[in-house]
Amino acid sequence: MSVVLACDLGGTSFRAALYDAEGRAWAEHALPSPADGAGAAGGHAEIDADLWWSLLASLADELAAQAPARFAEIRGIAICGVTRTQVLLDDAGRPVRPALTWRDTRAAPDVDALRARLPREHPELALVNPFHPLARLDWLRRNEPAVLARARCVLEPKDYLNFRLTGVRASDPVSMARLCAAAASDLASATPTLLAAAGLDAGLLPPLRSPAEAVGVVLPGLPGALSGLAGVPVFCCANDTWAAVAGLGALRAGHAYNISGTTEVFGVIAHVPGGKDAPHAAGLMTVAWGDGLHQVGGPGQNGADTMAWLLQLLRGQADGREGMAARVQALLDAPRDPQPLLFLPYLQGERVPYWDADLRGAFVGLNRRHGAGDLAWAVMEGVGFLNRLVLERGEAALGAPVAEIRFGGGAAANAAWCQVKADICGRPVSVGMAREPGALGAAVVAWTGLGHFASLAAAQESVVREARRYEPDPARREHYDALYQQYRAAEAALAPVSRTLAGMAR
Repeated sequence: MSVVLACDLGGTSFRAALYDAEGRAWAEHALPSPADGAGAAGGHAEIDADLWWSLLASLADELAAQAPARFAEIRGIAICGVTRTQVLLDDAGRPVRPALTWRDTRAAPDVDALRARLPREHPELALVNPFHPLARLDWLRRNEPAVLARARCVLEPKDYLNFRLTGVRASDPVSMARLCAAAASDLASATPTLLAAAGLDAGLLPPLRSPAEAVGVVLPGLPGALSGLAGVPVFCCANDTWAAVAGLGALRAGHAYNISGTTEVFGVIAHVPGGKDAPHAAGLMTVAWGDGLHQVGGPGQNGADTMAWLLQLLRGQADGREGMAARVQALLDAPRDPQPLLFLPYLQGERVPYWDADLRGAFVGLNRRHGAGDLAWAVMEGVGFLNRLVLERGEAALGAPVAEIRFGGGAAANAAWCQVKADICGRPVSVGMAREPGALGAAVVAWTGLGHFASLAAAQESVVREARRYEPDPARREHYDALYQQYRAAEAALAPVSRTLAGMAR
């Protein structure tokens, strides 16, 4: 039976599986992703890109050992991965320095000065923030000019792995959306590109392929089990969010998606007929996702990891996903105090919808009776309130409510968190059967690229299956509406304090 090799390089783990055309996983394995040092003084977060390559080779070896007959039947490969991460290559295809990951905030102190140098008329200017690839490249230009001068191409992590597999440098328009926008010019107004205004070379951008388009084929002579895949096509795929949305079956108009893992990613999907303007909302990213579909939303900085932080704070490190789930449930089963408690989840600054690296978290309303269970509920609700804010802005931009929220990631395994999201957002929450929607989405790409399905939409219809559904509880609406208003008030009141405290650390 033919299978595809689908991989999802996440911030916490690197997952790989062999999927058939019906979405069944015949073998799967995961390894911890390398640490990027985020949280250290100075805001740096970086990883040696070759560590990702070593992990890919190890995952291939493990899958070949688990299911040798299936591994021999691999017909295509697709890799999705973390985005907003820059891997810079020299002429020979070697990384010139460690990759700057999505959590790197070294550009924050100088982003206002960068924005002041850029043309005000450029439509991308409003989205230039410390997490924007332009800000990262400008930081390198100012702080590591000799290193940047050696760079000939900038890739995302999954693109680097595709390059190591095929020898071809390429990316996709979803993963490179922000850098492509910075390299675009408005011919009508003769506005210069943001890259040019920042003194950066547009030649750093790689050629672009659609996600289901082949980059090339696997080279001969690769290490370990990868050596047996020579000649197998490698598809471009896209970032982990895009792939997970496909794996949840939400890459369709009128749906919302929510992926809650290390970070929280939330957005709504709209179909934009040719010639019409794409919808936009304050603080949200509008990105063309192919076939006329646009997403309005984007990545947050804090998701299910906020619960992992709380567990570690209360009683050391949890032992794996199962150990963490059991501890969370024990906290949620404890009696609750009648006075609500608010949690602002900004432990690592925030991207969507604020794009502010200096926001900080807080518990608001603590009293002497509150216990660990109250903290856990507040953490879940705080992330849910942030989801609601993004949903409200996205639906306002669309001019209509979405039908449902497709939910995936580690937090989707917790029934209480699913119900909280449904109650706070007032929309049904659907959880798919796939344990790893990102990897399943990569499989959807590979099978579509191989021609097994006529389109990505047809592939989703055939492969994605719902496991559980959570309807909003009308009895909770008034309570959560009132608490949401207090959450927004707490955000507004504490944001200046957050920025002052962050500045004191610098």
